Amino acid sequence: MTKITVAALQLALGSDDEAENIDAVAQLVERAAGEGAEIILPPELFSGPYFCRVEDEALFALARPTLEHPSVVAMRKLAKSLKVTIPTSFFERDGHHYYNTLAMIGPDGEVMGTYRKSHIPDGPGYEEKFYFRPGNDGFKVWDVPHSGGTTRIGVGICWDQWYPECARVMALQGAELLFYPTAIGSEPYDDNLDTSRMWRRAMQGHAVSNCMPVIAANRIGREGDQSFYGHSFIADEWGDLLREFGDEETGVLVSTLDLAQAAKHRAGMGFFRDRRPQLYGRIAEDI
Repeated sequence: MTKITVAALQLALGSDDEAENIDAVAQLVERAAGEGAEIILPPELFSGPYFCRVEDEALFALARPTLEHPSVVAMRKLAKSLKVTIPTSFFERDGHHYYNTLAMIGPDGEVMGTYRKSHIPDGPGYEEKFYFRPGNDGFKVWDVPHSGGTTRIGVGICWDQWYPECARVMALQGAELLFYPTAIGSEPYDDNLDTSRMWRRAMQGHAVSNCMPVIAANRIGREGDQSFYGHSFIADEWGDLLREFGDEETGVLVSTLDLAQAAKHRAGMGFFRDRRPQLYGRIAEDI
């Protein structure tokens, strides 16, 4: 069987009650599983408001070790009961280090591994460098079991999604699907700048240039002086939108993807056949 059903979740996460946010995500996970989804993607840092809007050392208390974080604890239980995979974004504390991390939770409820966000933004409303050390363990892919067999997936986190290098490395590692949990919205320094179209186009470009489906999940709602614009989507290997939300809908996007068809198109397009890595040295140099 070469098809797999995936889901992206979109919702507001502005409550200061951590349990309330996690429960809201859990309800949507259950709905997506009820619609047949076997890999279900919540947004980035879904246990609470996007705290990186400001620099406040008291907020480091939100971080926990991987297996102790309430988001991971809740999604492990849910993944096992529903027999689904849930890429789970959370604020990780590892000794004196802090990371924006994703735990890949498999359908047995176990953590298959973690990925620490590699690209860390720093600007008005997105003060992530104050909180997060850049990921130090490279881009990751996982072989995820499902009813049709096993599928290799890659996951980038928010700012990672703007970098074609991230998507290409995961594709070169054998990924067949790319997932991007996100927290993105308005730009406090420019009320006229709406990045939602660019945000989508960047990831649709990853789908096209790697000839593989892309799934993105974002939050919505007003938090402080920022509005998060949603526009979560599922795109096929051509970058065409199969399912999409606007900036206000709460719910689940579910789509069944044909991996054999994508693999056939990927081979036919020749993007990986015609690569010239010996010419790409400049891209890996630190300016």
